[in-house]
Amino acid sequence: MPDADGVSMLDWLRLHGQTETAITIFWETVLVSALSERLSQTDARYGVEVFWKGFLANRSGYTLGIPSVPLADLYDGCRENVENRGGEVCCRTGVKEILIEDGMFTGIKMEDGELLQADAAILAVPHEALLALLPREVIESSGELRNLRELTNSPITSVHLWFDRRVMDEPFLTVLNKLVQWVFNKSLLSGSSNGAVAPAGSAQYVQVVISASHELVQRSRQEILAACVEELSAVLPAVREARLVKGTVIKEVAAVFSPFPGVDRWRTGPESAIANLWLAGDWTHTGWPATMEGAVRSGYQAAEALLKSCGKARTFLQPDLPAEGFSKRWAEQARRN
Repeated sequence: MPDADGVSMLDWLRLHGQTETAITIFWETVLVSALSERLSQTDARYGVEVFWKGFLANRSGYTLGIPSVPLADLYDGCRENVENRGGEVCCRTGVKEILIEDGMFTGIKMEDGELLQADAAILAVPHEALLALLPREVIESSGELRNLRELTNSPITSVHLWFDRRVMDEPFLTVLNKLVQWVFNKSLLSGSSNGAVAPAGSAQYVQVVISASHELVQRSRQEILAACVEELSAVLPAVREARLVKGTVIKEVAAVFSPFPGVDRWRTGPESAIANLWLAGDWTHTGWPATMEGAVRSGYQAAEALLKSCGKARTFLQPDLPAEGFSKRWAEQARRN
């Protein structure tokens, strides 16, 4: 969409005649959750691509997966794969500094003072963490690294609620025109009546997810819990009679980078200003916004770049789902124009 470049999704929708009601109950419902940002602060290109890739281009593009286990469990296979090849995975191990000498990466300094040397490295950290780890002179000498200071973050808040009885039967719900956006029946999705780490006396575990939760950053956890329970009472009548056994609020203030209009000009590829140092993260230039798919693509790109530098070129990046039917003809026509 040529008129989507550099403008906000909100402006683009209004330009194309969308009513405020349609914007609020349809476009915002999908896009704020998909892009983790308000429509006024989202590049229209990414808003359009969510609908193109998710609903229009391919008949299976809408399919998504919801983990049935804690996210930490998803990495067990990766850890085993690394260790079987002689690698080591260190958890809860902080890095204090990236060591650069004569323009080359030489190793890392751990928070406990230990020095680890390596021939090359991929840094898969948030952009602000990268800027804190690299020597200042390295950042100042590289325009691409300095550009990362222009990236901003968007918060996501998760509210975990354990009730003393069942309050919902659906696997998940979307809530309109409320602070609450998505409600997940974690007891059902985890295959347990009480859910993981259930406190005594609870019968159902429910998770509320609120993307682009800027207005919640300064609010207390008790305020957030009270607001969510009140809103759930309006859409789930059983909550009115239930007792809240336990509630936890997790604020990820810098959960993802914000896809504001024109953000791509500040993102960088996997190559850095240091020849043997590569970068990964959803904030790198993947062509995708701050999504798990974008994060995975960044890892593939960094691995490809590193191996290419060693003369062992391989391809890991997976192609997007192909356009089908009328959408395929539409895409081909757009490319010709």
